[in-house]
Amino acid sequence: MMFELGDSLLIGFGAVVAIQLFYYLFFFSRLAFHRPTPRSDAAGLPVSVVICTRDEVRNLRQRLPSVLEQSYEAPHEVLVVNDNSMDDTAYLLDALQLQYPLLKSVNLHQEAKHIPGKKFPLAIGIKSARHELVLLTDADCSPSSPHWLQHMQSAYASDNIEIVLGYGGYERRPGLLNRIIRFETFHSALQYLSYALAGIPYMGVGRNLSYRRDLFFRHKGFSAHNQLPGGDDDLFINLAAHAQNTAIMIDREALTHSEPKATFRDWKEQKRRHYSTGRHYHAKHQFLLGLYAVSHVLLYPLFFACLLRADPQMALGIFGLRLLLQGLIFYKVMRRLEEGDLWPWYWLLDLWQWLYYLIFIRAPWMKPRPGWK
Repeated sequence: MMFELGDSLLIGFGAVVAIQLFYYLFFFSRLAFHRPTPRSDAAGLPVSVVICTRDEVRNLRQRLPSVLEQSYEAPHEVLVVNDNSMDDTAYLLDALQLQYPLLKSVNLHQEAKHIPGKKFPLAIGIKSARHELVLLTDADCSPSSPHWLQHMQSAYASDNIEIVLGYGGYERRPGLLNRIIRFETFHSALQYLSYALAGIPYMGVGRNLSYRRDLFFRHKGFSAHNQLPGGDDDLFINLAAHAQNTAIMIDREALTHSEPKATFRDWKEQKRRHYSTGRHYHAKHQFLLGLYAVSHVLLYPLFFACLLRADPQMALGIFGLRLLLQGLIFYKVMRRLEEGDLWPWYWLLDLWQWLYYLIFIRAPWMKPRPGWK
């Protein structure tokens, strides 16, 4: 009986690891070894940067100049939508417009103030943009270099490309929570960027995302999911993206960095809002994401069960193979996304990721609290 139980545990553990290896080899390796093919005349593409803000005067004062001072020769503008701010945002924007002629502002006063989320102000910003290409970011984001704008637009390698997915990371801060936040952000990007390279794009992040205005209008903006407080980035991309019209840009000069949450509670609520939109993804995306998550949840219980009730050497060998492949791919992708300091801890953070899935297992079915961001 013990022998039969041990064999069953090993078979189950081997199957789970095989699923994980499939994801690492078929999907994630694409990102680790990705070589972009930028468009040679990218400097000639006009672009509108769109930022929505509400009561973020401190962030705008600190971070907006890095967006306004981009080294980009083509016609471009920075359009800030001030969504019913009660602080000094309007006065700051007026002052900055005297210094930066390319800065434009749209001040909303009570329009759809009762509607949760930022879909309405973002739609206003996209409709008000002068140029066909729009590049979205947030008020609390800073580009990693003065060439962010140039690199993001260079990903429009052909006229077929309508969407460019970028990476929006979080700044390094002392403490365990910062590592957890940054690892989860990296792990999410590992998936959505790899899936895009495999021809199965399913989401982007509004901290660093570009698409064509015509695409936005063809899909009637956010009307397909306007009743939801979130999803202005991931649900729109889930609806509009496909293998032929989506590209990625992960050059180190094309990243953005944001201020991370300071408490676990705030971060948990942020992630709950994100996961509340996941159940509205296409079925194939839900299946792929779900299978990967379930395999991760089963991995560690089966591993420890095999150590205790089956062949420990065999279990360690199977687990070690996964750990080596994971380490190689994480090393290459973390370096490209400027998260290299996390790599020495990836094996512990992978164990945290198992706990993370358990914490948020109910999140897709929970109603998020109303919030603007």
